[in-house]
Amino acid sequence: MCVKFKNIITGDETWVYGYYVETKMQSSQWMGKGSPLPKKARMIRSKIKVLLVVFFDLKGIIHHEVVPRGQMVNKQLYQEVLARLRDAVNRKRPELWEKQTWMLHHDNALAHALLLINSYLAKQQTSIVLHPPYSPDIAPADFFPFPKLKTTLKGGRFQTIEEIQTNAIRELHTITESAFQEEFQQWKKRWERCIVSRGDYFEGDSA
Repeated sequence: MCVKFKNIITGDETWVYGYYVETKMQSSQWMGKGSPLPKKARMIRSKIKVLLVVFFDLKGIIHHEVVPRGQMVNKQLYQEVLARLRDAVNRKRPELWEKQTWMLHHDNALAHALLLINSYLAKQQTSIVLHPPYSPDIAPADFFPFPKLKTTLKGGRFQTIEEIQTNAIRELHTITESAFQEEFQQWKKRWERCIVSRGDYFEGDSA
């Protein structure tokens, strides 16, 4: 299948925590010569967290939502998410919606690949970009925007679910269109490597 990357909408889920350990750069301090090293308590990720679902294309975020607390992404919930995604595509990408040229990409997580989901997408005439079964780490969300989001949130402390949600969504919307376009170019290179390797597993980014 010939894939036009400009027509692809891709997405995934990720946990976002109330606290991430700072990077070395964020936690560095200026010290005078001969000064004793500062004492730092060992920190771990917060137990307060939200499960964030995000879909995007090369222009930016199309749909995001937070999974209700205590729920996981199962087939019923994912079908509801996809219905809301379709509404978002209709509103935000009318040119793709009217011509029905948009294609959905998601990885091979169980909730994504069940018969119920495939039947729903077929009924809605939504084309699917198949994900290589042996190269799970070429999914774009694993490279971008999730790592960028979490790096930005490192060192922050959010005490409630609402704070995590507000800050995570705000940071998502600060990512520029040019950054998404660059990531889709990198994703294309990873796909080409996957094709060359005949679908065999490989690690690393597009470098």
